[in-house]
Amino acid sequence: MNPAEPSSRSRVFVVDDHPLVRESLVALIDRQRDLSVSGQASDSASAFAALLKDPADVAVVDLALPGESGLELIKKIQVLSPTPRILVVSMYDESSYAERALRAGALGYVMKHETSDKVIEAIRTVARGEVYVSGTLASELARKFVGGRTATRLSGVSRLSDRELEIFRMIGLGRETKRIATDLNLSMKTIQAHCSNIKEKLGLANATELIREAVRWVETEQRENH
Repeated sequence: MNPAEPSSRSRVFVVDDHPLVRESLVALIDRQRDLSVSGQASDSASAFAALLKDPADVAVVDLALPGESGLELIKKIQVLSPTPRILVVSMYDESSYAERALRAGALGYVMKHETSDKVIEAIRTVARGEVYVSGTLASELARKFVGGRTATRLSGVSRLSDRELEIFRMIGLGRETKRIATDLNLSMKTIQAHCSNIKEKLGLANATELIREAVRWVETEQRENH
């Protein structure tokens, strides 16, 4: 191996709470001549601590992390210097989450059902400082921002804040309010306030309607991704 080769490889940090997925990503990345894995983590806190000590060129981040979400991690990473370029690799549907991830500071978004070649292409694109999204999402974003259609498309779950959407999804997965508060390290009062905001934004009369709508939304999302 050329002694200069390691320094020319982009260093990638992998964040995913599923060991099998994380190990597969690590093995895939390390097989590439131009990429190397600088570290890995299963949650936001340990990922941020590791990146604080040794920032990578690229952070590959899942959104579904225990405790603090991947979206919150992306926002926190922006304070690091140098700031790793971020690629989201997630099972969450891009139509609901990709724009949020890009607003939070990510440069790319790819879904887990994509091929290994697509994931590597996305990592390389982001490593160059370029945006990587699917053709479908690129067209959707173009339609949204060209012609002043942003306001008319702001409806449904798109009106929820990142935290509200996170809580809405957890409700749809059957988690009780107390567990949501514990998982997110928030008070019950804060969770209840978020739930009130969600009900108002979605036009839901009570907690029963909120649960029903959240379950329906999660089921629809899962169906579309399989």
